[in-house]
Order: sequence, then structure tokens, then C-alpha cells
Amino acid sequence: MIKTIEKYRLFLTALTVFLAATFAVGQPAAGYAAAGPWAQNDHGRLRLISAGDTTEAGAAVNRGLGDGYLLGLQVEMEPGWDIYWRSPGDAGFPPTLDWAGSHNLASAVMEWPVPHRFSLFGLETFGYDVEVVLPLVVQPEDPAAPLDLKARVDYLTCNEICVPHSEALSLSLPPAAARSGGADPELYLLDYYRRQVPRRDDGAGLAIESVHLEGSLEAPVLVAAVRSTKPFTAPDLLIEGPPDFSFAKPEVTLSEDGTAAELRLAAKAARNAGVLEGKQLILTLTDVDRGVEDEALLRFRTLPPDAAQPAGLPAFDWPVFLRMLGLALLGGLVLNLMPCVLPVLSIKLLSVLKLSGRERRDVRASFLATAAGILFSFLVLASVALALKAAGLSVGWGIQFQQPLFLLAMTLLLTLFACNLMGLFEIHLPAAVGDHLTPGDGRGLGGSFLTGAFATLLATPCSAPFLGTAVGFALARGPLEILSIFAALGLGLSLPYLTVAAKPGLASLLPKPGVWMLYLKRVLGLGLAGFAVWLLHIVAVQAGTEAAAVAGLLLVALALLLWGGRRLFGPERRLATPVLATLLAVAVLLLPVRFAQHDALAEASAEDAWPVLDPAGIASLVDGGQVVFVDVTADWCITCQVNKQLVLSDPAVQARLSEGGVALQRGDWTSPDPLISAYLADHERYGIPFNAVYGPAAKDGILLPELLTKDAVLSALDKAAGRAAGKAAGS
Repeated sequence: MIKTIEKYRLFLTALTVFLAATFAVGQPAAGYAAAGPWAQNDHGRLRLISAGDTTEAGAAVNRGLGDGYLLGLQVEMEPGWDIYWRSPGDAGFPPTLDWAGSHNLASAVMEWPVPHRFSLFGLETFGYDVEVVLPLVVQPEDPAAPLDLKARVDYLTCNEICVPHSEALSLSLPPAAARSGGADPELYLLDYYRRQVPRRDDGAGLAIESVHLEGSLEAPVLVAAVRSTKPFTAPDLLIEGPPDFSFAKPEVTLSEDGTAAELRLAAKAARNAGVLEGKQLILTLTDVDRGVEDEALLRFRTLPPDAAQPAGLPAFDWPVFLRMLGLALLGGLVLNLMPCVLPVLSIKLLSVLKLSGRERRDVRASFLATAAGILFSFLVLASVALALKAAGLSVGWGIQFQQPLFLLAMTLLLTLFACNLMGLFEIHLPAAVGDHLTPGDGRGLGGSFLTGAFATLLATPCSAPFLGTAVGFALARGPLEILSIFAALGLGLSLPYLTVAAKPGLASLLPKPGVWMLYLKRVLGLGLAGFAVWLLHIVAVQAGTEAAAVAGLLLVALALLLWGGRRLFGPERRLATPVLATLLAVAVLLLPVRFAQHDALAEASAEDAWPVLDPAGIASLVDGGQVVFVDVTADWCITCQVNKQLVLSDPAVQARLSEGGVALQRGDWTSPDPLISAYLADHERYGIPFNAVYGPAAKDGILLPELLTKDAVLSALDKAAGRAAGKAAGS
């Protein structure tokens, strides 16, 4: 019945557009259609369209939008492919638009017509297939001036697999004097879909009369009483609320005349998600192409017997909490041995050598300041995580390394440190500043504090043993757990510094300063330069080879400038201004080039050419009898690269993964990916590396440790397949 209605709706849409176009052709004063060029790929095409062919016409025909006017994102999909609604459900992410580069644009608000429900393997998602126009209410800065729009659209299209796309769209609307103005055929298409946008009123003839909870705190059922001015065809209820809860497809009970219905939706909570009682939800009632939106505060009509349990976060479990604090302490301590932290330890080593022979109180103060910098930085990270969670955004360990600008800032710092260690320049600060930044006399501790903060920043792309478990526990809970676990991580990372602070005599075991330190400084400087080159490699993956090459050339030019600094800033001071101005001009003109996120699929090497992670498709593969090995990695994750080289490339592991009954999936988290973030959060993990094995005997997955071993991988594969460890396939 629903498919018949959909076909009828599509026929009417096509007929309406055809008649409108025919009418427009017969009216020469109406002007031409205002639509941008199509952006096309293997799964569909999309473009920007406007209700009028000028800015003035667009405002005149758009009914109460004031100075704004109506545009639309028109998407046509290949058969079987679909895109997602603003709240995609159990998987996926909605289309997003970045208007960078547009001119005369003050704001653009996207509206969402009534979506369809897609049910697959127990997952409920919401989106659009065949065709949709997402209305855009646009406010120009100057209504009388032309509008030049540039939009970068990131979206996910799915069939049996999901493929992310990023397309560039454009649309230009001249001022009224340049064109005849008037309504175009696109107006009718926009009106058709804009009438389907759910509103918070009864304009669609639908109403949500009441909402309450039934059942128990552990297994609640949302019950909604709804009404329609005409008989329902296929009523549905879409729920947006706490991310830790999902809702099944509603069970519908219609009244005799079909104008009233009761919808019952079973709720499912993620582990340790708390309770639904008292949560605020956004409800969207739909019936084919009609919709109405409302809000509801969920309450039990009759309190269940277990309602005396505390609401909100799960009950505080002291033994579990203390065990996680211990894991966090160990995880932070192990971070000192990870490659990410070694570059900054070289800087601290030189500081220690300079302290050799100084008074014990100077040594103690310097190391305490470094530990304080580490602890302070971890508490800042915890505060940022709390703010992101409160805003409903994804959080994770090391996600700042997904941002090219952050990587460039770290590369610049490492380059400056390397140049300093190799003797290319010396920093001569005023005495008042130097007293605070230079350790050694008991008063200047700022440099040691900053060394600790720098160590924390460089530690975050590494996921050490115990760390992933502790961070996952914290980020799935409340402020107390997040602050405590992050403080324990900081304490663990700072333990070596605290040990020396407690026993300053340990510093005297190091050799006395001498000429040999000059050679050591150059070696350590080369190490820092190598780390900077590695960060540029990550920039190349995220922002493109051209951007990384430009940044590298500028850093080399900076190093050459520092090397020749004495001449430039000595008697030949007049050369400094043109050299610095040239470097600045090159940076301004070239550095922002190509900072669009690259498609990881297009640039994947043959070594990394695994099928892309598809969480929604894992269940179907397992139901078909296959074992699924999932690897979530990133180029900035050193532990991931160690796992790949030492374990996943092992001949025995490769032979097992190449068997016919094993399916591989890889998620590349080098750049931000909401799908991967959601998948990790579903497993209470917020950092990488992440590896899991699914199979007929392990449908919920077997999570592997951060540092893989050959035995752990092979054992998990055998266990998921339901066979004895080490038993060959087919034997």
C-alpha cells in the first residue's frame, strides 16, 4: 500500500513540475530557471535551486520570509540508494553544508521534509530515497545586492554499503535590474517539499495529544496518543532525544474511523545509559508526506515498582570506579614509553642536564612545575570533553589530531624547538620574562610548566594499554568520573617527574654538562625535526599533498631565516623586513590552499584497501556465517601503525584473515567521521586503536586490546567462528 502511495506521489510530483515548466515556457516575463550546475557521482547527483531568478524575485515569491528567500538542495539518487534525515537514527549522518567562500550571505537554515523509515537487521534509520529537495531559508547581508553562493556538501549515501561524498555546489543570483525576475518552475518543486516540513502547529491536520511511559525503568515503552483530521494511512513517530536511547518501530492501534491511533515504541538503552524518566524529547508524527513536530517530557503515568531507583546516571559503583582509577594511573604511566612523548622528553632531558649540580630545591621545583603542567593540561582536556558532551558533540581521545591547523601549529613548535637545539638561533628574552620562563634559580618555572603541557598535547594521539578502557569508562559517565579519570591519567604521566622531585639526588646521577651536550642537542634536534616531518605527513593525508608541501617549504624557509638571522638582524638589518614580508605573503597566499577534507577512499593505498567500515552491515555478514574483523585506525595513531606492522602484517595473521570465511572492514579516523565516532561510542570506546572480531559465536563482538598480539588476534578469530583455537579452516 505504501509503495503504491509513493509511486502515486512521485507521479504527481513529475506531472506538477512538467506542467509548471510548460506554463513557464509560455510566459516570457517569467525568466529562466535559477539553478546551479549538477554535481554528479556514481550514486546520484545534486545541485542548488532557487524559487526566483533574481534576489528580488526570490524574496517576493516566498511568503513571509522578510528579507530572506527560498533556496533548496535538490538531490536525486540512483535506484536503491538513500541519504539521511537530520536525525539519522541508529546509523548514518545527515547532509551538512559549509558556505565558506560565499558572498553577501548572512545565514542559511536548512529545513527537513518528512523522511521515510528504513528498517534493516534491527536498525531503524530515517532518510530519503529517489529524490528530495531540502529547503534552505536564506538571509542575504544586502537584499538589493547580488548573491554568490559556494557550498561544500558532505553527505552519506547508503545501499547495502554506505559511501561518504563531498561535493562543491554553486549558485549565483543577480540583482533585480539584471534579469526580468519572477517565479520559476523550481518554485513549485520547492513548495511541494516545503509543505512536507513538519511544523509545530496543526497545519498538516496531525496532532500529538499525549505522551507517557509504561513498563519498567529497565524496559520502558513510550506510548503516544495521536489524531488526524482524516484517516491515517501509515502513521509513524520519529523520536529525537538522548543519544544513549533508541526506539523500535511503533506498534500502531487505529480507531474504528482511522482518525485516532495509539503508538507504542519499545525503548532500548545503551549500557549505563540511565533511565528515560524525566528526559526531554522531540517527537515528529508523520503520515506519508504529512508531519507535525512537538516536544514532550517523559513521565510514567503510573510509577513502576522500581521507580525508587535514582534517575539519571547509573548508580555509583565504588569498586569499579577505584579499579578504573588504577587503570588510568597505569595508562598514564605507560604513556611515558610511547613514541608520541619521546620528542618532548628530549627537551626535558636537556633541562635536567642543565640542572646537574644545582641545588636540590631548584631540581625539585623544576620537576614539580613540569608535573603541574601535565596535570593542568589533563584537567583542561577533561573540561573540554565535558563541554563537548553538554553540547551533544562527539568526544574522543586524540581527536584534535584530526584538525590540520592544530597539526600545523604543533609542527611549527617542533620546528622551532629543533632549530634551537641544533643551534640555529638562541632566544634572548628580557630579564623580567626570562626569570619566569627559565628554570634553575628556583624562581623561573614557566618553561618547565610549558614542557609538561607540551608533553600532554603530544601524548594524546597514543592509546596505551589500560588507557582506552579508563577513558571509555569516563566519557560514558558524568563529570565526577571524567575529571577523576583524566586527573589520574595526568598523575600517571607525571609520575617520573614526581619521582625525581621526591628524590632530587637522582638528577646528580647524570653526567656533568660539557661539550658533549652540543652533539647531544643536535641529535635530539634531528629527532624533533623527524617528528615534525611525520606530522606534515598527516597534514598531507587530511588536507592534501599541496598544502603539506607549502607548509613544509615555509618551515624550511623559516629555518634558513633563523640560520642567517645574525646577518639579517645584525649590520645588514635592512634585509630582515623584505625577507619576513615575503615569507608572510607566501604564507597568507598559499597556506589555506586545499584545506578541504580529502576522500580517504580515493587516496587509499593498496595496503590499506580494505572494505570501508559499515557498522550496519556487520550483522548481515555474521548472519551469513562470516567472521568480521574490524580495524579502526588513523595515520596520526602511532600505536595503530605498530599494530599494523608487527601484528596485522604477520604471515600467520595474514593467512588467517585471507580465508574465505573472513570479511575485513577498516575505519579511517584520520579525519573526523561521525559514523566512526558513533561506532566507537556504541562500544564505550573513545580512542584508537580499536579492533573487534564478530562471528556466529560472537555476534556482539570480541574487543581486542590496544596493543595487539598475534595470539590475541588468532584466538579471537577462532572463538568468533566457534571452532577450537588453531584449527584450520575446513579441517
